[in-house]
Amino acid sequence: MSSRSLMRRISPFFAAGIRQNQRLLSSSSSSSAAADMPEPQSSSPSLSPSLDVVHITDNCVQKMKELQADEASGKGKLLRLSIEAGGCSGFQYTFSLDDKTNADDRIFERDGVKLVVDEISFDFVKGATVDYVEELIRSAFQLGFPLMWILI
Repeated sequence: MSSRSLMRRISPFFAAGIRQNQRLLSSSSSSSAAADMPEPQSSSPSLSPSLDVVHITDNCVQKMKELQADEASGKGKLLRLSIEAGGCSGFQYTFSLDDKTNADDRIFERDGVKLVVDEISFDFVKGATVDYVEELIRSAFQLGFPLMWILI
């Protein structure tokens, strides 16, 4: 993805975070000026992700369908996202293929592909996006977070 494309995708998040900070920091006399600022416009509904779900990209869907088709036992496999203690930042995000769900799981589906996240892990990944990325060095499922969390 080019840097211009990336900036086009994340600029609504920056504008929303800056506007939120401006409203919090402005005095009552200047609060009407902040309220008159236009809302950032998005050309696609997917550019303003909801924070109460985990989003799944087209690449992730495509790779999961390939995995399900490759293995004889792959039919019906779910992609499980979980959080484990450890790593430099205190948590590690892990992906695995699973064939069952638990009572405390949240299930997110897109185009027939299911992503399963347990309730405890979900609190840490709300609003995140699961993608599948192929690079020269590696190919992997990755978790991305909205940049507006940094600004709030």
